[in-house]
Amino acid sequence: MFMPRALKVKRPVQGPGHVLNKKTKADQDDSNENGLQTPTERGEAREDKTTQEETSSHLTDRTTCEDRPKSSSDEEEEEPVRSFKKSQRWPEPGEPVCVMCGRYGEYICDATDNDVCSLECKASHLVQMGMGTGAAAFNSKDKTSLKSQHGADNTGGVGVKEPCYSYKEDPFISGLADEQVERIKKELGIKTEGKDITRPIVEFEHCGFPSTLNGNLKKAGYEAPTPVQMQMVPVGLTGRDVIASADTGSGKTVAFLLPVVVKALQKPAEGVCSPVALILTPTRELAIQIEKQAKELVMGLANMRTALLVGGMPLPPQLHRLKSSIKIVIATPGRLIEILKQKALQLDKVKIVVVDEVDTMLKMGFQQQVLEVLEQVPKEHQSLLASATIPAGTEELAARLVRDPVRIAVGEKNQPCANVRQILLWVEEPSKKKKLFEVINDSKLYQPPVVVFVDCKLGADLLCEAVAKVTGLTTVAVHSDKNQMERNRILQGLLDGDFEVVISTGVLGRGLDLVNVRLVVNFDMPNTMDEYVHQVGRAGRLGHRGTAITFLNNNNKRLFLEVVNRVKPTGSILPPQLLNSPHLHEQQRREKQKNKTGLDDTLVTKNNLLDIIKKHDRRKK
Repeated sequence: MFMPRALKVKRPVQGPGHVLNKKTKADQDDSNENGLQTPTERGEAREDKTTQEETSSHLTDRTTCEDRPKSSSDEEEEEPVRSFKKSQRWPEPGEPVCVMCGRYGEYICDATDNDVCSLECKASHLVQMGMGTGAAAFNSKDKTSLKSQHGADNTGGVGVKEPCYSYKEDPFISGLADEQVERIKKELGIKTEGKDITRPIVEFEHCGFPSTLNGNLKKAGYEAPTPVQMQMVPVGLTGRDVIASADTGSGKTVAFLLPVVVKALQKPAEGVCSPVALILTPTRELAIQIEKQAKELVMGLANMRTALLVGGMPLPPQLHRLKSSIKIVIATPGRLIEILKQKALQLDKVKIVVVDEVDTMLKMGFQQQVLEVLEQVPKEHQSLLASATIPAGTEELAARLVRDPVRIAVGEKNQPCANVRQILLWVEEPSKKKKLFEVINDSKLYQPPVVVFVDCKLGADLLCEAVAKVTGLTTVAVHSDKNQMERNRILQGLLDGDFEVVISTGVLGRGLDLVNVRLVVNFDMPNTMDEYVHQVGRAGRLGHRGTAITFLNNNNKRLFLEVVNRVKPTGSILPPQLLNSPHLHEQQRREKQKNKTGLDDTLVTKNNLLDIIKKHDRRKK
């Protein structure tokens, strides 16, 4: 029941004085009875041709070899699957890690597609996932058989091939009057634009998902859909393109993952390196989180494998993963383009594309990379674009990537999450550290773990040292200069409650479900209000209430008007220094003047060209 990362071949049995040849590792395809492709260890060329033929025969037909009685005449034999974790070594940097004990994840559990080190850890993992007692992991069949390329389960319990699925509107939903549907959408704050929009669901059961997928939803804790899921899931299941905007922590990931999983179920694997679905994200941490959630949903479904392609992690394991008939690829643009240039992946069979955090992905930093990737995707594909903030300019560009889209907005568009209490404090630069220590020492505000956002990597390291020294709390800094394994460790430690304070740059600011975080401090005000909305949203995930404290001063004067326009409607109290600032009054005056003149200032015509030039000259004086 394992797919080993390497089929280990034992050396021939020789006399005590025999000197063994040195071996080197090389990946090759192992075409066994199940058609599975796995890496093997291959020795240097031997002079004895008969020995090579016996070795090849052994790897091709393992069952025959294992059933034969072992004798000294057998030149080579496969190393058995490790039964206990104590016999497994610890991983080298960049190697897979067992999900249970942290040792070298030499095998992939066929039931869950997770890395495990031994039969013992596989059994524990199956029990943890509620997939039996785990005793079956130790039977002889599990020890010798491998998961086939089609994900068939040799015990008959997992990897079930589901019947063909297509979305049909549930009779309960069809029976609702139009007025009732509109009332539901109004109560939940769902706004939609487009033609022939599918009605929202009220329960996941209304989608009629296959039983295995329904079970996975419940195991993962998705009992009832959130508002964005109610509308986006049925629209996505019908094959329509979507541009969705919803609050941070509102469940957008599952809203686009369910249509992705269903599309992958409907389409057979087109080839070893030709996925059906592609999900693009701006950060590695977000990609890792999305793949974890995707694995929860596809667990036990036949031939539903995912691949994570992100920078900062070793490339060879990612290339090897692509040889396993991958259905869903989750990637950051840079690493994906690197792999595409090596011809290790083809996107010509992709049927559905997701661009998460689309406002960031279509900015100058990522825009060219995203467009380069999409050029290799067939024109006839479904597109799902999502973010908590989609500015007007970004939405215009996003509209070029979709065809006849359904636009979905839940809550106030581009506004901070309603579950987060926002506190804005006027703090001059020299007093910021002192104010942060006051917040941490305030029993009413301090709820560990606390995430503190700063604007630079050096600032994160220096502030981390200061907080640890003054408060004695377990503090750690995370930013893009740290290697990916260290960033993953810090993120996992944050989720597990190992750290009391985490100082971060923007790497933790988008998309991540920091479900145990109740307090966020913006030590440095973000450069844009969109980033502010995302960072504030780390404190109010999945309906939980949180608090966000932001320090600002005249260094942030460029944002004063946007701060007032976005934060004041939420009922938050703004500092008097901000409200009385001459910079704010000047920005408000210009805004009023701009509204009075309307579009005349922005549209250049023959009639107003000279007037615009004169105004520009007066402003320069």
